[in-house]
Amino acid sequence: MASTSSNLAFGNAYSSVQANNFNGSVHFGQEDTLARLPYAEDAPFNSFAKQHEPACLADTRVDLLNEIHNWADGQNERCIFWLRGLAGTGKSTIARTVARRYHDRQLLAASFFFSRGGGDVGHAGKFVTSIAVQLADNIITCRQHIRNAVAERSNITQQSLQNQWQHLVLHPLSQLHHPGPFIMVIDALDECDNDDNVKIIVRLLAEAQSLQRVRLRIFLTSRPEVPIRDVFRQITDTEHRDFVLHDISPSIVDQDIQLFLETELQSVGQRWLSRVGWPSALTIIQLVQSASGLFIWAATACRFISEGRHFAARRLETILRNDSNNTTAPEKHLDQIYITVLQSSVPTHYTDEERREQCRMLRHVLGSMVVLLSTLSLRSLSKLLQCAGEETRQALEDLHAIINIPESPAQPLRLHHPSFRDFLLDSQRCNNNNFWVDERSTHKKLAARCLELMSAHHGLRQDICNLSEPGIRRSEIDESRITASLPPELRYACRYWVDHLERSQRSINDGDATHGFLKKHLLHWLEAMSLMNETGLCVRLVARLQVLATLSDSSVAKFLRDASRFMLRFIPVLTEAPLQIYSSALLFAPEASIVRKVFIEQVPQAVEMRSGKDEEWNACRSVLEGHSALVKAVVFSPDGQLVASASGDSTVRVWETATGQCRSVLEGHLSGVNAVVLSPDGQLIASASHDSTVLVWETATGQCRSVLEGHLRVVSAVVFSPDGQLVASASGDSTVRVWETATGQCRSVLEGHSRVVSAVVFSPDGQLIASASHDSTVRMWETATGQCRSVLKGHPAWVKAVVFSPDGQLVASASGDSTVRVWETATGQCRSVLEGHSRVVSAVVFSPDGQLVASASRDSTVRVWETATGQCRSVLEGHSERVKAVVFSPDGQLVASASRDSTVRMWETVTGQCRSVLKGHSERVKAVVFSPDGQLVASASGDSTVRVWETATSQCRSVLKGHSERVKAVVFSPDGQLVASASDDSTLLVWETATGHYRCVLQDQRLPIFRIAFSPDGQTLRTDKGDISLPVDPIAVPPILQIKESPYVVHGEWILRQTRRFLWLPPEYRNCTTGVYKYIVCLGCTSGRVAILSIR
Repeated sequence: MASTSSNLAFGNAYSSVQANNFNGSVHFGQEDTLARLPYAEDAPFNSFAKQHEPACLADTRVDLLNEIHNWADGQNERCIFWLRGLAGTGKSTIARTVARRYHDRQLLAASFFFSRGGGDVGHAGKFVTSIAVQLADNIITCRQHIRNAVAERSNITQQSLQNQWQHLVLHPLSQLHHPGPFIMVIDALDECDNDDNVKIIVRLLAEAQSLQRVRLRIFLTSRPEVPIRDVFRQITDTEHRDFVLHDISPSIVDQDIQLFLETELQSVGQRWLSRVGWPSALTIIQLVQSASGLFIWAATACRFISEGRHFAARRLETILRNDSNNTTAPEKHLDQIYITVLQSSVPTHYTDEERREQCRMLRHVLGSMVVLLSTLSLRSLSKLLQCAGEETRQALEDLHAIINIPESPAQPLRLHHPSFRDFLLDSQRCNNNNFWVDERSTHKKLAARCLELMSAHHGLRQDICNLSEPGIRRSEIDESRITASLPPELRYACRYWVDHLERSQRSINDGDATHGFLKKHLLHWLEAMSLMNETGLCVRLVARLQVLATLSDSSVAKFLRDASRFMLRFIPVLTEAPLQIYSSALLFAPEASIVRKVFIEQVPQAVEMRSGKDEEWNACRSVLEGHSALVKAVVFSPDGQLVASASGDSTVRVWETATGQCRSVLEGHLSGVNAVVLSPDGQLIASASHDSTVLVWETATGQCRSVLEGHLRVVSAVVFSPDGQLVASASGDSTVRVWETATGQCRSVLEGHSRVVSAVVFSPDGQLIASASHDSTVRMWETATGQCRSVLKGHPAWVKAVVFSPDGQLVASASGDSTVRVWETATGQCRSVLEGHSRVVSAVVFSPDGQLVASASRDSTVRVWETATGQCRSVLEGHSERVKAVVFSPDGQLVASASRDSTVRMWETVTGQCRSVLKGHSERVKAVVFSPDGQLVASASGDSTVRVWETATSQCRSVLKGHSERVKAVVFSPDGQLVASASDDSTLLVWETATGHYRCVLQDQRLPIFRIAFSPDGQTLRTDKGDISLPVDPIAVPPILQIKESPYVVHGEWILRQTRRFLWLPPEYRNCTTGVYKYIVCLGCTSGRVAILSIR
């Protein structure tokens, strides 16, 4: 019998089912839904790449296969059968045999055969989605459930393995009413490239035990690696069956190897030597002894002999002559046969120089093959190594015994077994310097080849797919176009050049090849990675490059730091629309950005940002988008690696700090989530919801561990104790509840507040709990007894937040009375009242040393106070309020913006400079308008007035008073002689511009009115409620200024050009009041920023 690894060829075992090979191209009606799932084409046991791999010979592995089948078909509770064994013992061949048997019985749920360095089957990135696609194909009743899961969760492929497994595998299977058993075969799990993911996969597989309506059996193979052994120790014996393959009696293994050798070599003798009964029984016994229980040895020997064709007998003699009988170590026998194969590939008739050249070429090609991080075809490998394809083929021509070389140069080259890689890279095992591969040196050469390939004339460039449409979404680009533009060797270089550079253990320095590549091709590389759906990986790769730039003040280190900020800031649009990296990303990056300075000329169209630009990178590192409702709380994990956010969309999202990507979505609450917190060790997450519950989740898996029920109303806050043993929750039912984390049991209910409890916190030593309430008090409780120690009174309004100082000696509270109060924990006395904010104080925190207090308020400021004195040390503020309206002057030279900060600002569209600030209103400015000749500006405010300003001098010409409530709209008549204003007091006032006197008051039951405009003849006011005639004599109307229609429209997060997406807007430039004049776009932002864009 044989193994994937060993590939004991006994004929084309699977040729009869080649037409039925599943390769991911079969979808079921709703192709647009299932096609969203990334699929590893080489994963199934019967994939195209594995169609020639053998199964067990008849009458081999009989006892073991029977044991496996009895486990799978029986009623045993153990859902996992873990077959572990040393390299070359035949694990993969057994896995293929099991998969084939249950496939033929239509009971194979899915299979995934890992392979180190095998691209998509070398990591866990496509593990769950590939399983799901196969489930949809193999179990018809699962299809619709999987479709629904994909349709309901557009970002499911970006979520954690746990979330994917829950929604794409477990839930669909839980809906089945089929007794089964269904079998899932997972082979060579130890070849998955991340130990943490390996552990997660084992835990996920164990969850099959929870399925009630269907029996799912998991057949898993691996080497006995430590990470896998460790996680199986945590799984009870009732959940898995453990079988050690290399512990089978040697006599049984030898019998199977003997049967295999007889079958294979007798076929060779009959085909090439025309000899029946060759080789002899004695020779077979000698070969069995040399195999030392390793099927991979037997398979390699048979392939080597068979490839000799008419010289098969000579090759058999070479094996017997070279194999050492002085050792019983199986590995030594394996090493010897590998050396034999390699030496035989160098013709004996070559001159010494020709032999040296042949060995050099072998090291070059074989060395590259064994350190590649994903498989490449002969054609692609040749292009990467800058060799002629024929040279590469000739170098490998006599190595079929250890390398699978397909007939087609477009199919990937593969090692028959990973043990050859181990051998070739170990100088102790491969002690012939003609063949030994220096791993570090080879990685260095491959890193250089990758950079050269990406930098070549036919390598990376701007708009590599020739799309010529800056706003096109990645999902709209035809995959065949991407494949044609990014051939496999170029994809490989983009994906793995950093890995090779890192493994070469070389640093990055100013002016070297890496620095040169980054300065010329960084954006081209990011574009290519976006097309490959690898933007998140880009962020991590640049972070790893920063580590290699060892001189922190070097130019390349500074470039990489800036590139990291650049990518984190614009990763949302890089993921969605790759070409926006050359327009939106460069345009909105700050002026001082090194990346912007280097690549600004690559902006494809003359787009100029005349105002609203940032000079430097601000404190915002990345914007995490994904929630569909208000985000109410956010918290870091203790190690800073994760961020958890709570939202009104009833979910908690867990994000990777490094990349800004969403790792998991925690779904389970029935209503909005108000608060979220991580335990001190980062292992658990607690979330508090409007549904009156607290849910406790496992951070790693996203599983809900417990539901804490008991509150009668909304849960507003939740917190872990410092040791993580307790959870405290605050509720609208006026209570605080303290729960045991381990059991979910309620330990105590803290009653005493008379209104909603808005915040709760443990003291640093965990001995006390402080709670803040809408009843204007803070209460201090003893954790152990639940007794109220003191009530802190003094705030005249509700208390929003409360926090202990790091030493626990003080408590600070933030209130709706616009103050912060600092209290002594021991006495409950108020030490100081921090006054200065003008609105509700929503948050308060102590500095780590307790010397400072910072408070955040709805007045748009953050204030920093000295704890000891109560003095305000600094006020952090910018433009204070939202921009409510923007308008262009008739000639397009000026923009006027109206803000909630009670001001109007005048901006020059050419320079983007703020010309003047028009101050005078005492409430927010709701609307602003230019007179037809541009000489005047009128502004409407919440202070019930309209002000008319001179454009040239910025002086207020008149204040139009008459409304009794806020004014919402203002407009000039076509000749500029009149001003009309609409107010919440249900009146329309018409004023004379020159004198400021009002001419008439219009009242109507259809009021209030929100939009007004004069008719062209100036005799009618057109409103959103209808037309109103003015009781005045007709006014002669000059020709109306005609403004050419603009091709640009601001729509959501995009500026559209003739209805096509053109320029992506970062979050801080959205939800704006906008104005468009010809080729000028003005954005009045909620932050108070006014951005003016010129697009030619």
